[in-house]
Amino acid sequence: MPNRVVLALEVNGHRRETAVRPYDVLLDVLRENLNLTGTKRGCDMGTCGCCTVVIDGKPVLSCLTLALQCEGKKVTSIEGLSPGAHLHPLQECFAEVGGSQCGFCTPGFLMTCSAFLDKNPNPSVEEIKEAISGNLCRCTGYVKIVEAIQASAERLRARRASGETADGR
Repeated sequence: MPNRVVLALEVNGHRRETAVRPYDVLLDVLRENLNLTGTKRGCDMGTCGCCTVVIDGKPVLSCLTLALQCEGKKVTSIEGLSPGAHLHPLQECFAEVGGSQCGFCTPGFLMTCSAFLDKNPNPSVEEIKEAISGNLCRCTGYVKIVEAIQASAERLRARRASGETADGR
């Protein structure tokens, strides 16, 4: 068995250390080592987007990212999107508008969109479609997903204008 090394990274705002093998991917470390099972395994080839997390503000496919590449970086999984009891506006709007059906792909969409809306708070429909082009959903026709993202962008802008945080505090 290959030697393990200690990996130190910040996950959802908390410093975490875990022993990993040099070839372990971030998806497995999150799910198996850190018990953060919200990030889903879909295709294991980087084509579905189900495993998307945010690393230092950028959406990243955790199934293709070696865990050791994340040493010292800030990783946000779906569990860290909105810490505490309040939902993030993306989560609220996906639920209200019907942006998810079976829900398997939803964490990947939410993480992709959170990074996207941080950089583009007033996106057009075409920009939204481009941003989510790497995320696949087998249940919806994407119309409700786009509507949920538009609604959450509006909600986020309103909260920022009033001085609230994204999670309503």
